[in-house]
Amino acid sequence: MGGFAPIILAIPYTLMVTVGAFLIGFVIAIPLMFMRGSKFVPFRLVAQGFIDIARGIPPIVWLFFIYFGLPGIGVLLDPLEAAIIGLGIISAGYLAEIFRGGLVAVHKGQFEASHALGLGGWTMFTKVIAPQALRAMLPGLATYFIGLVKDSSIASVIGVTEMVFAASTYARRSPEGILLFFIAAIVYMALSIPMGLAARGMEARMRKAGAR
Repeated sequence: MGGFAPIILAIPYTLMVTVGAFLIGFVIAIPLMFMRGSKFVPFRLVAQGFIDIARGIPPIVWLFFIYFGLPGIGVLLDPLEAAIIGLGIISAGYLAEIFRGGLVAVHKGQFEASHALGLGGWTMFTKVIAPQALRAMLPGLATYFIGLVKDSSIASVIGVTEMVFAASTYARRSPEGILLFFIAAIVYMALSIPMGLAARGMEARMRKAGAR
């Protein structure tokens, strides 16, 4: 089973695309979340427009635009950079909505009680609101991250040597053929299932801590 080695060697690229895109999306999503809930209408419109565009354009189009389109204006990126940025933009749109949903899930009485206790805005957010919002966000964040692991396979279309790229490249010159994609599917499952179990365990611990 000679094709197994290239797929295993491609795992770091799959994880780099996944983690890099998630982190970019996470950072961009935070201001988007606040802008989305702002009373200042232009902020809301800009945030909503970004979210709609990020989620509305297919991932493969984003990757082609960034990798093949940006060189036309002098911006040159290697395939890995283009994949991380493209999927990061998409992640920002989805994560902003997950964050906003988590904040909406916090009962408004928590805000009122924090104000009544005289807590400052930052203290209220970090000590009262954020922990409760995180419990509501965690299932969505975990589900999205696991989905992003699988979506990282799209990066193969611009030449990132992640698992699907390795499987398809080796399959062209190997009698193992479709078996290589079956191996890749097993590896994706081996990565995703522990992540799902870890997320459920973390959620359960957070619920217990919140019930005390």
